[in-house]
Parts: sequence; structure tokens; C-alpha cells
Amino acid sequence: MIRLVLVLLALVAAGAGWLVQRHGGDTRAAWSAARGALPTAVAQVLPEHLPVAYVPPAPPAPANPAAARPVVTTVAAGVTDLALTRSAVGWVEPMASVVVRPRIDGVITEQLARDGQVVKAGDVLYRLDDREIRAQIARDEAALARDQATQVRTQNDVRRVGELLSRSSASQAQFDVATAEAKVAAANVAASQAAIEADKVRLDYTIVRAPIAGRLGRVLVTTGNLVKGNESAGTGLVTITQMRPLRATFSLPERDLDGLRAALQRPGTAPVRVYPSGGEAVLAVGRLSFVDSSVDQASGTVTAWALFPNEDDRLWPGQYVRIEVDLGRRPGTVTVPQAAVQPGQEGSFVWVVRPDRTAERRTVEVMASRDGRAAVSLGLRPGERVVVEGQFRVRPGLPVTERPQDATEAQASAEQASAAPGAPTRIE
Repeated sequence: MIRLVLVLLALVAAGAGWLVQRHGGDTRAAWSAARGALPTAVAQVLPEHLPVAYVPPAPPAPANPAAARPVVTTVAAGVTDLALTRSAVGWVEPMASVVVRPRIDGVITEQLARDGQVVKAGDVLYRLDDREIRAQIARDEAALARDQATQVRTQNDVRRVGELLSRSSASQAQFDVATAEAKVAAANVAASQAAIEADKVRLDYTIVRAPIAGRLGRVLVTTGNLVKGNESAGTGLVTITQMRPLRATFSLPERDLDGLRAALQRPGTAPVRVYPSGGEAVLAVGRLSFVDSSVDQASGTVTAWALFPNEDDRLWPGQYVRIEVDLGRRPGTVTVPQAAVQPGQEGSFVWVVRPDRTAERRTVEVMASRDGRAAVSLGLRPGERVVVEGQFRVRPGLPVTERPQDATEAQASAEQASAAPGAPTRIE
């Protein structure tokens, strides 16, 4: 029986403690709530108030109400002519690349090409064995001399028969035969001359020259090898890659097509910057030079490329790069520090300090971010002050104390406060 009474007392004490804690330590309010929960007959027996009740004291009011305001750092929204920049990943390509192949069959007698050599158009790369072709030229020249002698004889025959025909000492048939033989001799001379020209062309083919200026790749065939002429298959002798100028090819979404076309038609075209993959240093600056005539239906992108002089050889064919192209400028764009823009469930937002020194949460639309600044297309007006530090202490409509970020605004704010100590500080 005693245990039961103790348990009941413990339960009553726990319940009383919970009620007092729930009412913030006010025992009078806790007693009134407990009395109201009992049946009416029981509640009438109990006293309406406890003899002694604890009422927590009211919190002391601050001596200076402004001291309770959170301090935030603000910056005025600026205005600038925003460069409409688009970024993409691209790759560097040569304007021309040639696989050098021999034009005739032969054995390589001299190799002048070296791995990685820089050559000009017309430089000699290989020499082939030309003894057989030179012998053929000598034989054709001898045949030409024979045909020329025959031509002279037939021409003299035509002249003599013509004189006899004029004195009726020769027939017309004899004159016709002499004339035909002269024409055959002339044709033989022309054929021999053409054969010599063909042999000279083949002789020139024994010297393999660089068709374009550029840098040689790895030399694949060396001295002493027998090569076949006019073979489209195979790796060839060596590959020449043009290094100046180079082009960077990239793709942009279809929505940027109008901007690309307008930039291409503008005088001077659009500047294009190239960065190394994963780097921030500019490798080269070029100009937009081509926009494809159709949009890729599979990816919804349009291909373009830019030309780069590459005088310092900083770009390399096949290199993957990050590309930035300026499509134009948007005047009067509102910009704020990137630190002022906060992510939210409904999009990006900033905290704006209104003229009455209360905070307002403002949803904004960010166009682009660069160099620590964010360009805003909607939601802000120039000159409005945004919070860049202390956002976690701000709530909508909460009065705040501003701390301008730059010293000039801070000094102007202090002068206004000293001129009107009873009025709130206002920074335009």
C-alpha cells in the first residue's frame, strides 16, 4: 500500500513538473491548467490559486534597440555593359594535313626528312633511285634526233617532188606520197618530244618534296626501302601537319545560333579565347571564322570554329581546350558580388536592405557569373543594396544594421549619423 502511494506521488510530481516547464516556470499558470483539467466537482473543492506562485520576471528591455539588430555587410548593385560570353569544350585542328606518298615505284637512296622537322613547301624529303629513268631519257633523246633527221629528209623530198611536178616531170601521186611521209616524220618528232617530257616528269617524281609547310610527324620509311607509287592505302612516308594557322572547333546549343551568326557578320568578328583543359591561363586569342550551315538534329547543337595565328606554337593539333567566345554586349546589366547570391528551393535570391533598414528576400535571375561578379537580368535595380555578409542572421522584414563594404560609403554613413543622431542611417 505504501509503495502504491509513493508511485502515485511520483507521478503527480512528474506531471506537476512537466506543467510548470511547459508554462515557462509560471506555477500559477500551471496550477490553473491542471485545475481546469479535473472534473468540476473536484475543481470546486480546490483553491483557485496557490498560496505562493512564481511568475518569471519579464526580460529586461535593451537600453539601445538598435543594438539588437543583426549587423550585415552590404554593397550597392552596379551597372555594366555585360559581355555575352559562351563557353564550350573544343579541340584544336590543323587547316591542312598531308600524308606524303611517292608518285612512282623506286628504292629510297636518300632520306632528308627527320622526326618533328619543320619544313617549308618544296623542301626535299626523299630521293629515289633515278638511274633507270635517266637512261630512258637518253634513249628518248636519241629517238628524237633520229625522227628529226627523218623529218628533214622528208621535207626535202616534198620540196624536190614539188619542183618536178611543176615541170611535169613527176606525178601528183608521187607528190602526195612525199607529203604524207613528211607529216609522219613530223608526228614522230612530236611523239619523241612528248616521251621526253613524260620521262622528265617521272624523273622529278624521284625527288619527294613537301607539298605544304608544317611540322613532320614520325618518319615511317627510311633509306633502302622499296616504295610503291600512287598507293592510297597504307601509312605513307611521313605526315605533314600545318601548324600556322590552326583552328579550334566547338559546338554551342541551337539557342546561340542567332548570336553566332550576328557575331560572324560583325566587322572584326567575335574574339575567341582558348584555355588549356583544367587551366585558367589564356593560351591564344583568335577570331570566329565559321558557323556551320545546319544544326545537328541529334544533339541540337551548331558547330563553329575560330582561327588562331599560333605564331608562338602554344596550340597543338588534337589538343582538347576550353573555349570562350564573345557574342556581343548587353548594356545596362545589373551586377552584384557572387557572394550576395544565395541558392534556394525556388531559385537564386539575394537579401536586399530597403530604405527603412529592413531586410527583404528578393528572387533574382542570374544570367552569368564571372570573376566574382554575378549578372542579374531580373529582380534587382541599380543602386539597391544587397547583403554580402551575415545572410544567415537575416529574416524577411527584420530590421538590420548596415556596414558598407567600402570605406568611402562607411565614412558617408558616419557623417549622416552624426548630423541626425535621432534618425536612422540611410545610404543611397
